[in-house]
Amino acid sequence: MLWNYLKPASPLLDFVRHASKKTGGSTRNTNCKVRPKHRGWKVQDGHFVQAGHILATQRDPRFHPGLNVGMGRNGTLFAMEPGKVIVTCEKFEPDWDHTWVQRVYGGRGGQLIYKKYFNIIPEPQHNRFKLIDEV
Repeated sequence: MLWNYLKPASPLLDFVRHASKKTGGSTRNTNCKVRPKHRGWKVQDGHFVQAGHILATQRDPRFHPGLNVGMGRNGTLFAMEPGKVIVTCEKFEPDWDHTWVQRVYGGRGGQLIYKKYFNIIPEPQHNRFKLIDEV
């Protein structure tokens, strides 16, 4: 008699639902929408650029401006004059009192640090002018 009380009144309540799929681990090919920033060199050594052309984009001071090269607020290096790009590796002597120098190069006080410098060598000017009068 007790068994009759424990049985469900409806046959639909008699079924138990189980998982239809196994538990999966993490997947590598996620569909994230983060776009890459494409930082780094934009112009190689020996190429000719115009004034205002972007030479390199960076987040930390990896490349440094040399002759006729400017540096933007976000670290972008750009050409200030038209000419040929020359990349050199030179000794870097930072100002150790500066805060970002202490953050980036902390613990490297006695070491020699070499960095890449972007330089622009301007084209030689034409010599077609003639001197008419001296002032």
